[in-house]
Amino acid sequence: MTISRRHLLQAAGAAGFCSAVQTAHAQLPATAASDDFKVSRGRIRQSVMGWCFKPMPAIELARHCREIGLMGIEGIAWDDYPSVRKLGLEISLVSSHGFQTGPISRENHAANAKKLRASIDMAVAVGCPSVITFTGMREKGITDEQGAKNCVELWKSVIGYAEEHNVNLCLEHLNSRDDTHPMKGHPGYFGDDVDFCVDLIRRVDSPNMKLLFDVYHVQIMNGDVIRRIRQYQDVIGHYHTAGNPGRGELDETQETNYPAVMRAIAETGYQGFVAQEFIPTWDDKIKALRHAAEVCDV
Repeated sequence: MTISRRHLLQAAGAAGFCSAVQTAHAQLPATAASDDFKVSRGRIRQSVMGWCFKPMPAIELARHCREIGLMGIEGIAWDDYPSVRKLGLEISLVSSHGFQTGPISRENHAANAKKLRASIDMAVAVGCPSVITFTGMREKGITDEQGAKNCVELWKSVIGYAEEHNVNLCLEHLNSRDDTHPMKGHPGYFGDDVDFCVDLIRRVDSPNMKLLFDVYHVQIMNGDVIRRIRQYQDVIGHYHTAGNPGRGELDETQETNYPAVMRAIAETGYQGFVAQEFIPTWDDKIKALRHAAEVCDV
């Protein structure tokens, strides 16, 4: 039988395509996690963001976390801290002032400072290493440089208190690109460039001023995630995850290679928390959380 060059090329192309598909699937987790999966490697200390799973009560979510093998929880009401601590979970991050009214404006400084100090006190009380902070939203009449100076001024006014209590302030970088949902993106947020946020952190000049590296937001605004993890490892104090686009599960419908990202984090020697902050879209939200835990248990 005579086989033409064209047929050979078509066959080779098809074989190559199938091989590529097989390789891609081999590198990606299965859509559904094992029903009995539990974190075992533990190189990544995983936590979960409570607001993503509302209206599920914090204590119910915490029980699932304990069963899956997650070590912490955050983004829940302070009143729920004692209950989840009794279950053996750590509080991985304490909330503070919101992302909308941050120190970009000096008018917010008194309220921001008061809230940050109260959050530091709470972090000490529950044994949490970090308190979150934000830049706030851009305001008409405030230039970028003035906004930067205002932010640094506020953080410098409270960083001594954080140092005294051995607590980190973690500045979260947020994306301003996604306008489809109030928690998927934040148009107008001042600290929407992760390199700029690191510059602000370095201006504060304290070992307790850190970056909250949200992989989802960095992927949207800056990209080059793994290189930035290595570049900024000295100032990273906390991580968040979510699939992009959509802020959904860490599955094969999104673009970030989370196993590779987690390996890069582990290779830097990072000992802090990585919190799952995706908004579940699966019918079984806990199965989605178990799946994310499996993806990140590298």
